Amino acid sequence: MIALFLVMLCALPFFLPGYRVFQLTLTIIYAIALLGLNLLTGFNGQISLGHGAFYAIGAYVAAILMDRFGAPYWLTIPVAGFVCLGAGFLFGLPALRLEPLYLALATFALGVALPQILKYKHLEHWTGGVQGIVINKPDPPPGLPLSQDQWLYFLALMVAVLMFGLARNLLRGRVGRAIVAIRDHPIAAETMGINTALYKSLTFGVSAMYTGVAGALGAIAVQFVAPDSFSVFLSITFLVGVVIGGLASISGALYGALFIQFIPNIADQISKSAPWAVYGLFLIGFMYLMPWGIAGSVRRGWAGVLSHFKRPPA
Repeated sequence: MIALFLVMLCALPFFLPGYRVFQLTLTIIYAIALLGLNLLTGFNGQISLGHGAFYAIGAYVAAILMDRFGAPYWLTIPVAGFVCLGAGFLFGLPALRLEPLYLALATFALGVALPQILKYKHLEHWTGGVQGIVINKPDPPPGLPLSQDQWLYFLALMVAVLMFGLARNLLRGRVGRAIVAIRDHPIAAETMGINTALYKSLTFGVSAMYTGVAGALGAIAVQFVAPDSFSVFLSITFLVGVVIGGLASISGALYGALFIQFIPNIADQISKSAPWAVYGLFLIGFMYLMPWGIAGSVRRGWAGVLSHFKRPPA
């Protein structure tokens, strides 16, 4: 099933116009960011309203390395991930002392503050200030009969497959069980010898790493970074995508990415005068019809179909 799905994804860019390929590329990038946030919020129970800040850090690391140092675009992706891993881990250490709602407010403050920090005059040499940084779209490797948009699509897809595979293996192992145990029964987990402080900080760091990798890919795809592109609304959008896609679900990251990428466009096509009102109706409808998220509803529906066919005849 997964192999067939990947084959379909690989075939899509050859049948779609360039703009649609670009939209799908952004969808894949958002899926990586949502997976990172889901590791933190869905699987570990820590609420973040500021993951747009880590997306911005990853984007700026990639843009600065490419624009100021001439680094190859492919190298900026893991560097952005490691920078955000460290930033997330360090931010997670003091945040462990906070209750969930206060942690949400602290991350919200981070999401609000970072765009202003990027505009700070003493950092303009690196960040470009309000004007931001423009970078060049990378060409495909020599010998590959692909356009630039198609190559960026496949690059994002390859990184996404790697990141989703790492998350799946992480969650299925001892570390993943500890992460979920801290969410469900923190006192029992600590009694069983799990270092909750360390695991929470590491989860925050890994979550930020995923979002930073997505930010680097996003900067390369869009070819531009500026502080106003990473407002706190981006963080709220990520949280919406995680909840709509399905908390504590790996596949939910993809569903949520499709929602935050395409539903605003559909809402704008329905009503030019009040697109956000239409978007709000879509959001309410999804939450009312699919209270477990899209992934949870799909899983329950599939389980119902299987149970129906397995039921012995009367």
